[in-house]
Amino acid sequence: MGSPSKAEMRTAILASRRAVTREVHDAEAAALCGHLPDVVAGMAIVCAFVPIKFEPGSIAFLDRLVAHGVQVLLPVARQDADGVPQPMQWGRYQPGRLVAARMGLQEPRQPWLPAGAVADAAVVFVPALAVDRAGVRLGRGAGFYDRTLPLADSSARLVAVIRDDEIVDEIPAEPHDIPMTHALTPGHGLVELG
Repeated sequence: MGSPSKAEMRTAILASRRAVTREVHDAEAAALCGHLPDVVAGMAIVCAFVPIKFEPGSIAFLDRLVAHGVQVLLPVARQDADGVPQPMQWGRYQPGRLVAARMGLQEPRQPWLPAGAVADAAVVFVPALAVDRAGVRLGRGAGFYDRTLPLADSSARLVAVIRDDEIVDEIPAEPHDIPMTHALTPGHGLVELG
């Protein structure tokens, strides 16, 4: 039997995440926050994201970044008139000022910065379902990050935020995949990939 496809991996990981209790999720989110001082020390700007249901992390993660004196940029995802995902714009995170957006997301209020603002970030925290040891990231398949990450500075850390067991041996790679440089997990902290 061959390796599972990306679709099969997504299904399995999403089912596993749904089975995580609120208590475990909250404990893992707190552990992720605890690793932030080592990850962002001395950095001025990072890109992050607002986790949706079942994703690792929390709003407290964003608040902790701000408490460390870091300017946090959050993605604003949009499609063109034909439904094709576009490179994401960015908005400055201000605690307590997120607004509801499409697809169950939350995003910063306008004004937004252009997609190229990602190049100002020393770290880009990226939502992921899994990442392999070579840095191949398994996302949800919409393509927003695939179109945005090429605009990041080549020296930026690209950090997949995942659960401990979501670092896997291999994910099928595609030509458009931008490799992650690191993973951040509750139990392992910052893990170098590649």
